[in-house]
Parts: sequence; C-alpha cells; structure tokens
Amino acid sequence: MFCLIGCSSSPPKGDVEFRMAKAPIYSAAVLDEKKLSGQWIQVADFSEPGQSGCLVGTVAIVQGASGPVINAQLCLNGRSMRLTTVLVPRGPGRFAVAGMDDWWVLWVDSGYRTLAIGTPSGRFGFVLNRGEIAPDRLTAASEVFNFNGYTKDALNPF
Repeated sequence: MFCLIGCSSSPPKGDVEFRMAKAPIYSAAVLDEKKLSGQWIQVADFSEPGQSGCLVGTVAIVQGASGPVINAQLCLNGRSMRLTTVLVPRGPGRFAVAGMDDWWVLWVDSGYRTLAIGTPSGRFGFVLNRGEIAPDRLTAASEVFNFNGYTKDALNPF
C-alpha cells in the first residue's frame, strides 16, 4: 500500500525544472536493489537560489515483498517532505513513487555508499550517502547529473 504521511509541503511540481527536457537520461542498468537497504543521509539536492530552510534529509530502506520500502524525510528544492511508501520497480534503476515523479537511480558507486537520484522531468534530484560523503563521490554524482542534462550549478551540498 502506498501512503504519503505527514507532508509539510507537496512534492516539487510546476515550472521548476533542473534538467533540459530533451536531454537524454539514463538509469543505472545493473542496480542491485537489495543493496539499497539501510540508512541513508541526504547530502545534496537541486534547489533554486534562495531556497533553504530544510533539515538534512534521511532515508531508511528495507526490502518488502513488492520492492524496497522507504521511510524518508527529504529536502526537495527547499521544501521538506516526509513519505513512507514502496519503491515499485519500473525497469533497471527506475522506481514508481506514490504521488511523485518516478525516481531514477542515475548512479551508485561500486560500494553502494552513494546514490544520485533524479527524474526525467527534472523537477528534482538529490544525492544520498551512507554517512559523510567523500568529496570525490560528490563530484562524481555532480558529473553524472550534468551528463544526464541537469543544471550543474543548481546542485547544492548540505
């Protein structure tokens, strides 16, 4: 069952887009979704200038019968949002998320320590990490977003 709970604001929608609409976008074709389980910290997101005020986001992922189940507090374009739902697999590295655009895992490092998550619409994108992120992995995530058409200067580390 899908449910959004305790949202302090609605998911990012509207005119804000952080990637070029016609740019190609690719998801992680060899993603092992079982390795996503555990605790994650949001270490960066795409936001407009002047958007701030969120606390650092957190995500807990456990494996469920229908796919990974998340319990998250995220900051998306300066808006705090809380959700608990199943990530329904839609293809390699692609998940349907109730009430939001599909999440695409654009990149995960080989040790499953860092995830770059975006969406074809470009309405949001964020980076999750297991603990403090190493500068080289944040740079790699930024380059992957740029490769997938995202505006490079709009990715903001927390």
